[in-house]
Amino acid sequence: MSATIREKVNEGLKAAMRSQDKRRISTLRLINAAVKDRIIQNRGAGKGDDIDDAEVLDILGRMIKQREESQQVYEQAGRLELAEQEREEIEIIREFMPRQLSEAEIRAAVDAIIAELGASGLKDMGRVMGELKARHAGALDVGKAGAIAKEKLK
Repeated sequence: MSATIREKVNEGLKAAMRSQDKRRISTLRLINAAVKDRIIQNRGAGKGDDIDDAEVLDILGRMIKQREESQQVYEQAGRLELAEQEREEIEIIREFMPRQLSEAEIRAAVDAIIAELGASGLKDMGRVMGELKARHAGALDVGKAGAIAKEKLK
């Protein structure tokens, strides 16, 4: 059985602490804190204390999106050192995510799911996107996939 993403993050944190890589240590601790926050939210919602890799991938995706937005703001404000810090954190977080699908791979996945589900119009968009997210969690740019699906379902 392969290690979960959480286990990989914890192993990475231990290695970063041994090598005293401060940026890596702080980023991996932020990932652990975000995961613990989600566990607490789940516990409050009656979902228990366990969290699966799909939820961790969702958390990592959100963290990357936040950092990309911050990076743009810092670059526009001329704060290049802060923009570089965000870029470094993005690279560290991406190490724990699956390889992102190319646009051609996204188009192929959308076509396959549309054919499989027999989707014929925009009314089926939710089903198609749900299936895409389930099959390609973390490896899919949902914005691109949504645009492609919408274009194909018109």
